[in-house]
Amino acid sequence: MMKLDCGGRLLDLSSPVVMGIINVTPDSFSDGGKFNHLDAALEQARQMVNDGAKILDIGGESTRPGAPDVALEEELNRVLPVIEAISSDLDVVISIDTSKAEVMREAVASGAGLINDVRALQEPHALSTAAALQVPVCLMHMQGQPRTMQHSPIYDDLMGDIRGFFEARIEACVQAGIPREQLLLDPGFGFGKTLEHNYQLLAQLSGFTDLGLPLLTGLSRKSMFGNLLGRDTSERLAASLAGALLCAQQGASIIRVHDVRETQDVLRVLEVTQAQR
Repeated sequence: MMKLDCGGRLLDLSSPVVMGIINVTPDSFSDGGKFNHLDAALEQARQMVNDGAKILDIGGESTRPGAPDVALEEELNRVLPVIEAISSDLDVVISIDTSKAEVMREAVASGAGLINDVRALQEPHALSTAAALQVPVCLMHMQGQPRTMQHSPIYDDLMGDIRGFFEARIEACVQAGIPREQLLLDPGFGFGKTLEHNYQLLAQLSGFTDLGLPLLTGLSRKSMFGNLLGRDTSERLAASLAGALLCAQQGASIIRVHDVRETQDVLRVLEVTQAQR
């Protein structure tokens, strides 16, 4: 049974769990502007926990393709009040979605128990800061940076390249003093990948399970579904649920989504079915 100590809150990963997305930004691709006020964010957090979310992922900087950078103070002002309010109101693991060392430090001090970094601790001081904070860290693969990552991404060997990246970052983390058992891996759907890359990744996701670390996947409402099906962001629920199911079947431990209740229903059906085998 896999349990992570997330700043004093235990996260049981013996079966897949849902991470609810709360973007406190004005420009996120799916829900930008909806939850960038404290009351709305807290209400959404309560609803997500009630619907079954075991983790809430709080982000103050959009990482959609072409997204501009956000200044440190602005990001802190967006996320810290929300983290403090949720931490005092709800018994749930809080994840901080950031690449900035100072945001990591302040967020954990405010109640976050997990760091979710799309840049895999490669920004200045991020590695040493995460090691000092002693909370679990999710390392995501991204080719390039959000502003340019979808400009003709190319791989020699998609799965091999991502695996090599993971192995190098795991080694860097261990050398910096982060225990291997505190790490999670996210292959980064939509981050520097073409439509074909994304579906190859979805088809072969189980290839990463032998690394022995929990996998986190985030496909919810992404353009890999919109481009395939010709669906706007608000019309991608069915495809997102299909993606969530495929990820869970292939060993993903955490499914990061906007639609918590529906995804929880999918995971419950899968769990009960698998128990009959």
